[in-house]
Amino acid sequence: MNHTVVCNTTLPNRKPDVSGKVRDIYDLGDKLLLVATDRISAFDWVNPVGIPDKGRILTQISLWWFEQMADLCPNHLISADVADFPDEFHAHADVFGGRSMLVHKCEMLPVEMVVRGYLAGSGLKEYKQSGTVCGIKLPEGLVEASKLEEPIYTPATKATDGHDLNISPEEAGNIIGGALNRRAAEISIAIYKRGREIAAERGIILCDTKFEFGMLDGRLTLADEILTPDSSRFWPADQYKPGQPQPSYDKQFVRDYLEEVGWDKNSPPPPLPDDVVEKTREKYMEAYRQLTGRKEL
Repeated sequence: MNHTVVCNTTLPNRKPDVSGKVRDIYDLGDKLLLVATDRISAFDWVNPVGIPDKGRILTQISLWWFEQMADLCPNHLISADVADFPDEFHAHADVFGGRSMLVHKCEMLPVEMVVRGYLAGSGLKEYKQSGTVCGIKLPEGLVEASKLEEPIYTPATKATDGHDLNISPEEAGNIIGGALNRRAAEISIAIYKRGREIAAERGIILCDTKFEFGMLDGRLTLADEILTPDSSRFWPADQYKPGQPQPSYDKQFVRDYLEEVGWDKNSPPPPLPDDVVEKTREKYMEAYRQLTGRKEL
């Protein structure tokens, strides 16, 4: 493969203020520079091998969606053009270009706004046990990947150890306040519904997604990424079959490989082989091309 991989970013005199599983964040006072690296995590471990262009793909998808949703909710984006970043970043456009967003610093809400339109993942697990998802009663007889009559708001708390904890909408209201929770739920469902319609026109099912919001100048503001394969489950519509797992536009090749080699998930993961890396990159690119209609980054 001839693609460049950016797994870590630094400046000559500066390191990121925060390095998450995938993001490098530079604190610029009242602003942040969010950098999506090519790191990839699976089962809460970051692999030593990155996926070429992954950070650029996810950033470009987010930027495209921000445009589609601009009338529904303000977002934190200032610019994705390196020329608008602080001077110290200008000489490193080859690293930061295309994968970075200069954003307003928001007071982030300690709850993730999850919206589900289909039954999958942790929601499916809970439904099988109790007929509910985040305490919300669902009709009987649903199967894996069943479409729900109406999308549901199923928030989660952000955990420091990588495992988010599903909570009920009422619990979210207790954490952030009832009025703010209702407003966030309303906006989240509106964005999900529009995203689902747009994706459907392009042959993609938007199963579920999560949003992060913050407060900026007293206004609820959409932050972080939006409707990417890392924050959402996207399924190819032409292969949709309820009652079984669906193929998806994400890191399924990575998960499958790690399961196949018998990795114990409690120690650093084995490096991904080239074919898994290439297939995973192509899956992300496929999502980008289909959603945005653009051929190249």
